[in-house]
Amino acid sequence: MIEPAPSSVLVRPMSSAGDGSTDMPSGPNTLSPDTEPRLRMKSATPAPGPVDGGWWPRTRDLADELPTLLEAMTARLGRIDRVTYHLADWPVPDRRLPYDDGVVRLEGFRSQPSGSLTVIGWNRHRLTLRVVPPETAPGDARKALTDVAD
Repeated sequence: MIEPAPSSVLVRPMSSAGDGSTDMPSGPNTLSPDTEPRLRMKSATPAPGPVDGGWWPRTRDLADELPTLLEAMTARLGRIDRVTYHLADWPVPDRRLPYDDGVVRLEGFRSQPSGSLTVIGWNRHRLTLRVVPPETAPGDARKALTDVAD
């Protein structure tokens, strides 16, 4: 069952038998479970605490992982301007990612908390996510995503 979150993002509960994805719909062309972002968001906006949700990417290739995440973030942020991350968490990607008839800037900082990623919209609103490492076991990753979103 799909329940609208207060922020208007549609989020399905996580499957207990799956890979930890939240099955966030991407619109009329819903992605397959292998390409949907494994994401849990807090329902409150602004979210209490230092993060707005959690994300469990499948790989450490940020440029490959971001398009499905950005698609999900667009529901809350509108057009995406940039993504910031901790430099040591990801191999250095290109600084510009073609996305949605435009370009999203990718900016790595040593000052950004390790294990986090921030998505910033053109309106300067931002969502910060706790990143669960891709190599995390599915059960541990599901728990981490649930803990972050509660």
